[in-house]
Amino acid sequence: MKQPINILIDHRERSEEVRQALQTMEGITVETHRLPLGDYQIDGRILFERKTLHDFAISVIDGRLFRQMTRLASSSIKNVLVLEGRSQDLQNTNIRREALQGALITTSLILGIPVLRSFGPEETARLMVYAARQVEFIATGGFPRSGYRPRGKRKQQLYILQSLPGVGPARAALLLDHFGSVQKVLTASMDHLLSVEGIGKDTAEKIKWVINEPLSSYGIDAAGLF
Repeated sequence: MKQPINILIDHRERSEEVRQALQTMEGITVETHRLPLGDYQIDGRILFERKTLHDFAISVIDGRLFRQMTRLASSSIKNVLVLEGRSQDLQNTNIRREALQGALITTSLILGIPVLRSFGPEETARLMVYAARQVEFIATGGFPRSGYRPRGKRKQQLYILQSLPGVGPARAALLLDHFGSVQKVLTASMDHLLSVEGIGKDTAEKIKWVINEPLSSYGIDAAGLF
């Protein structure tokens, strides 16, 4: 059974769309607080700073980004930057691609803040909840210890299947026993996934989303950046 997730939203965060999307999700409680850092704090484990691509570009130009990211990096809990929007949102900002790349390098490599991409508010909400579930999964011992290398074909197959969203040791075993191989799991249709005991619609949809996600959905265009 999934544990409820408590999300604190900073009172200055302006996106009602993200809030509304979170409030429609099962097992999610949303409260408004004054947060010293970030826009969203989840279960006291993850701190998210949300920026639209347009605001990200403007904050690079006016110098706010480096100050904000330096403060965010000082947090004692995991911190993440979510960039929301599409490449066309950068139009009319007059920012050079090199400046954006430099900002991303500073944020991710130098300050150590992971950068996640989202196309819009609803995807931002789903991304934060999914991240919270993954952190919870690892914190409760659902992921193999660091440096772990399974021996034997079946253990290796189970190890691979556990990397799929919503798939822990029990579901990995059910999938492998039903389909017989990792390849057949990855190529299975939605109906076939749903025929497996213990695999519900939500889990099946997440598995198909990960497997079928095209590279372009990560915002990579011909320019190679957004």
